[in-house]
Amino acid sequence: MTRARMPRPHEVAAARRDPRLLQAHEQREMDAGWRIDGRCRSVDPEMFFPAPTERDQADAAMALCGSCVVAGACLAWALESGDINGVWGGTLPRERRAMLVAWRTAGDATYADAGR
Repeated sequence: MTRARMPRPHEVAAARRDPRLLQAHEQREMDAGWRIDGRCRSVDPEMFFPAPTERDQADAAMALCGSCVVAGACLAWALESGDINGVWGGTLPRERRAMLVAWRTAGDATYADAGR
């Protein structure tokens, strides 16, 4: 197993502009009821935690998240809790590592400016 590297500055800058992160910021205050509305409730949870060699399974999970109305709240939960495993809110662990740095180091003004 390889150790995850820290995201590079350009990856964090790109993460700050990612529409999924902006959506997560907007939906972060949703109550825990968002979990009931998740599309993931209808499939096996293992689908969201594929082995590194199971790219098809990760793609299927990402596609399901892409059509989910609570993907932003899901991603916000993963970022708040620091969960970097599996697929959350339509993001892969490598994407979420950069988003996590952006999430923890930027204030509300940064996201508001990025959305314009």
